[in-house]
Amino acid sequence: MSERPTTDASATLRQRLERGGIVIAPGVYDMISAKLADRMRFEALYMTGYGTVASHLGLPDAGLASYTDMVGRVATICGGTTTPLVADADTGYGGLLNVRHTVRGYEKAGAQAIQIEDQETPKKCGHTTGRRVVPTADMVAKVKVAVEARASRDTLIIARTDARTALGLDEALRRGEAYARAGADLVFVESPETEDELRRIGAALRGAWLVANVVQAGARTPEVPSQTLQEMGYKLAIYPSLPHKVAVAAMKTTYEYLQQHGTAIGLPLPLATSPEMHSLMGFEDVWAFEKTCERFAEAPVAPKANEPAR
Repeated sequence: MSERPTTDASATLRQRLERGGIVIAPGVYDMISAKLADRMRFEALYMTGYGTVASHLGLPDAGLASYTDMVGRVATICGGTTTPLVADADTGYGGLLNVRHTVRGYEKAGAQAIQIEDQETPKKCGHTTGRRVVPTADMVAKVKVAVEARASRDTLIIARTDARTALGLDEALRRGEAYARAGADLVFVESPETEDELRRIGAALRGAWLVANVVQAGARTPEVPSQTLQEMGYKLAIYPSLPHKVAVAAMKTTYEYLQQHGTAIGLPLPLATSPEMHSLMGFEDVWAFEKTCERFAEAPVAPKANEPAR
């Protein structure tokens, strides 16, 4: 488990995006995934709504998690990592007042980029059917409120449109342009259905910083390498579902093997060792603290003035 370069620790995500190229952000959904990704050489992490709701509540990503549920996860992840976090904030959890409250809360919790989408409430995962979007003007107002609500310009606002599936790509592009004009720092056109559509988005919204959602195994959008996405004009490539899909497949294989064989001996999967897990979760700090406490207990206590030594 390689450590992140210390030279990146003080750079904000905005500063990194301004340098050019494409930023790859793996999905994180709990503190094990977040701590592990934080140790790698990534320049951003993406708190996936789907994975976080599934891990925290065991529920589908269908608008069932509340602001309170999610801002708590943002705070926990940011408190235990140093990599800039991009955080999914669904629709902003309500109307304009809710959007302002959400942006302020996510920013205070440590998120460096906050993603808000134009779906109706309750929202649904962007790679499922039946999604409906609000009028463009309503989302434009949300974007303006979000931009106004942030305390720092370094906090990025990502405006996502889910219009492609129900209303077509042309409408999604019109919305992307409107959201960029309203002040969104990044524009995210969800679930294009071909590589040509990805390319059209890059060409049509060339003046905006663009987000590509790279989803594997049965998604609506074909997977395209990040280098190709960069050539198309994208600035941020998120991989929200990759870690939890890999984890679920590995756990399923493990449970089936244990059930069939009554042992984990011979399991055809790599395992993190106990020392690796101890290091990831921070046991070195616990052990160092315990040694300090032992020295405190061994050290004699100096008597107070005018108090006889014992």
